[in-house]
Amino acid sequence: MARRKGWIRQQNVEKILLAAEQVFAEKGYAGASMGDIAQLAGIPKSNVHYYFSTKEELYRDVLLELLEVWKQDALCFELYDDPRIVLSTYIRAKMNHSRGRAAGSKVWAAEVMQGGAVIGDSLRDNLYEWAKLKEAKIREWVEAGQIWPVEPSYLLYMIWASTQHYADFDYQIALLNDDAPLDDTQFEHAVQTVTSVILRGIGLSP
Repeated sequence: MARRKGWIRQQNVEKILLAAEQVFAEKGYAGASMGDIAQLAGIPKSNVHYYFSTKEELYRDVLLELLEVWKQDALCFELYDDPRIVLSTYIRAKMNHSRGRAAGSKVWAAEVMQGGAVIGDSLRDNLYEWAKLKEAKIREWVEAGQIWPVEPSYLLYMIWASTQHYADFDYQIALLNDDAPLDDTQFEHAVQTVTSVILRGIGLSP
């Protein structure tokens, strides 16, 4: 019985978080309401308040859950040593999440562009050390002569900007693609293009 209750709770929380991503992306933090989120999730508003007592708590958890997803995307930095494998894997994972979780990327971008107005301290605590570890790995590649000299933080910024563009500017991409989102073939070409340009820029072949 306890296991079933735990499963139900997990399912409800996941529904609420995904619905909140969409609502926060469309309406912004100020314009979103717990009622909007409950309606999209298909869950009574009282149940949403049961799991998240305030909109700020829910918003905070949406962003921190997104950060955890992106941390999972970067596990390749720990699993592999070959920079070509690591960066190719990382770029593809980031691109796939930009396609599948575009709303989340937009929520993240809005919060960062506002200077971390709501959860700046939490982002600082959860992002800084994680990013520095990735930079250290890139610096090791440079020192070992595996890639051309590059400032690690700038390489990460380039990857984030290139991959998350496909989420944050999906409307513009569709507009320039004859009012249609990229199909599977086009998206795969986009992944290969981003990967090729970044790898060649640091002396690696795709």
